[in-house]
Amino acid sequence: MRTITRLVEDLHGKLPQGVEGFTKRTRSARRRMQEIERMSARQRREQQQPKYRELIRITGQVVQNARQAVEKAKGAKGMDVAASVAIDQLRAQILAYCALGDRVIDQTRRRVIEGEEVPVDEKVYSIFETHTDLIKRGKARKLVEFGHKVFLAESAHGLITDYQVLEGNPADSVHVAPSLERNKKTFQQAPELYAGDRGFDSVENQEKCREAGVGHIGVPQRGGIKTAERKAFERSPQFKKSQRFRVGIEGRISVLIRGRGMRRCLARGRERFQVLVGAAVLTNNLMRIAELLKDHKPARRPKAA
Repeated sequence: MRTITRLVEDLHGKLPQGVEGFTKRTRSARRRMQEIERMSARQRREQQQPKYRELIRITGQVVQNARQAVEKAKGAKGMDVAASVAIDQLRAQILAYCALGDRVIDQTRRRVIEGEEVPVDEKVYSIFETHTDLIKRGKARKLVEFGHKVFLAESAHGLITDYQVLEGNPADSVHVAPSLERNKKTFQQAPELYAGDRGFDSVENQEKCREAGVGHIGVPQRGGIKTAERKAFERSPQFKKSQRFRVGIEGRISVLIRGRGMRRCLARGRERFQVLVGAAVLTNNLMRIAELLKDHKPARRPKAA
């Protein structure tokens, strides 16, 4: 509502005759929102639905009035080309946010009024970045996060050999087979070591790694009772070494976030988000290659006197 109202006010300022018939309702909506947020658990059971109905009604009125204002501005006259282009852009933005408003109203009515569990892929988490996903990683302090999951694979030399910006909140176990295929396409062979945390473990994934020709599978067992053979395998020096290598990707993620610009994407759209991740990966690899070349550069001999 705030965004639609702000854009309609901008449209009002650009039109010679202004915008008629649009009522500003942000104060009324804010009061309902504050009343909902300040409710106790007992009050929510009795008063939440009526307050949400009022908030939905007010929002619906604003969306409808904004569409009417856009329609009236369609035939505006007496403006130069630049002003006409600016007005057309404002009209398009208002209509886009009105469509998002319809979705937010619908999901709120289904969730609060009708008691329906709205599927994740039908929800809007951000009206500015509609591609935003809801992510649950099981962290105690961060039960829910918003953004995108990124899959990363690192080589023994610290180079990122594979990255993917993922859709939704997929389980780690679904990435093993596709990542093996991408690795084979890039290097024409299976990796000598495939290490990951216990989320990557499954009987099917273990079999996929063996079929692909992976030399060592360094993935801990996920849940269940471990056999004596499995316990001995996870206590072996080779397995412990593979897990130490896996921990290194956490440091690489920290480097990408703190030193390579992958902290926050300020550009709009999923495509630009993917560009940001790719640029951070490219920067990391170029700087890592430079470090490797520097380390292997032979020392100069002093000139003879």
